Amino acid sequence: MGRNDIRRRKLYEEIASEIERRIHAGDYAPGDHLPSERKIMEEFGVGRPAVREALFALSKMGLVLIRSGERAVVTSPTPDVLIQELSGAARSLMATRDGVRMFQDARVLLEVALVRHAAVNATPDDIAELKEALDANRVAVNDRHRFNETDNAFHAQIVSIARNTVIDATYSGLSEWLFEQRQIAMLHPGSPQHAVEAHTRIFEAIAAKDPDAAEAAMRAHLDGVIKQYWSVWEARLSLTE
Repeated sequence: MGRNDIRRRKLYEEIASEIERRIHAGDYAPGDHLPSERKIMEEFGVGRPAVREALFALSKMGLVLIRSGERAVVTSPTPDVLIQELSGAARSLMATRDGVRMFQDARVLLEVALVRHAAVNATPDDIAELKEALDANRVAVNDRHRFNETDNAFHAQIVSIARNTVIDATYSGLSEWLFEQRQIAMLHPGSPQHAVEAHTRIFEAIAAKDPDAAEAAMRAHLDGVIKQYWSVWEARLSLTE
């Protein structure tokens, strides 16, 4: 391809778009090096800053890996990259009351579907690993930091039964974005004990291969966490008024 002199307001976007097109077309495969910055500059008729911005944009998309002093390498995008790209917008949305409610609802919809799937599809090994996660959560009931870790691990173990990296990444994102909600809900009196009881009911339903009971237990658990969060949130708000 000859010199491609792009004259647009945002040159780096045009360069990134063309390189992205070539990657998707198979011109560059995962593991291949892109041309040097100088060659890209010559091809598109632009300066080094525009090329570096384009490579940075491709890196954020998960399409290339940039190392100092080396040519960019084409990589395979992962679901985690997609979730990371959404993180900034998610945190902005979480700064509003309506935004928090939307993410809470999203978590309920996701985990209710996943717990039904787990109840139908969990293998004996899955159930054994979930039991280990439940036991670790129960032991940590009087250690808030450790309890939060094991609480998340229990839910993540249920998610992993789907064996789907997109779902894993989606749950990881939701868990990260709702981290503060978990922290606040745990301040509600008796919250850890209630959570362990709920986790036990969820585990028993999955082990019994009962998707209806699993759904009911998960829905009741998450609805309770949401109520605990807003109860503590309202109490804190009243102290500032």
